[in-house]
Amino acid sequence: MVLTKQAIRAALDSGEIVISPFNPNHLSPNSYDLTLSSLLLVYDLTDVECLDIKRENSTLEFTIPEEGFVLQPGMLYIGATNESAISTQYIPMFEGRSSMGRLGINTHITAGFGDIGWGFEKAPNGEVVCHYPTWTLEITVVHPIRIYANIRIGQVFFVEPKGDIEWYQGKYSKQRKPQASRAFQDFPQ
Repeated sequence: MVLTKQAIRAALDSGEIVISPFNPNHLSPNSYDLTLSSLLLVYDLTDVECLDIKRENSTLEFTIPEEGFVLQPGMLYIGATNESAISTQYIPMFEGRSSMGRLGINTHITAGFGDIGWGFEKAPNGEVVCHYPTWTLEITVVHPIRIYANIRIGQVFFVEPKGDIEWYQGKYSKQRKPQASRAFQDFPQ
């Protein structure tokens, strides 16, 4: 079951959902709009033949200037949202906004699925600590297009789970900016 605007608001008030920073104008009937951070990453293929999932791949970081930045087809841009949109009780799901899709901007390749408890941990004293992670975006485009920092790039919605709740305990819980793949950590070193 997908939470409605009123249910999202109630879960925000109870602390079951955290959206930070929160702008009430970004709350829709059953989702919340997230904005694009000014930082982007691209993989640096200068000195390598290809990316390798068994190793940490080098990236280049840059800031989207005020006049915008033109994204090019055939490139993967790793971006992030400005906001943290997470939950201790619901499954957060990210989708691109239709306005972006209609311009040929894909905001995620496979990472639209969030996990319950992503960004939270229980301290030894039992206190819940929130790390306020931001969503990583895997951005590709159909044709060249100029984008700008802080645009509404996507939306998050929350799904009620069925069954016992276990919190996410993975490698992306504390990300606060665009995050390259950490798939290499899945292999024995």
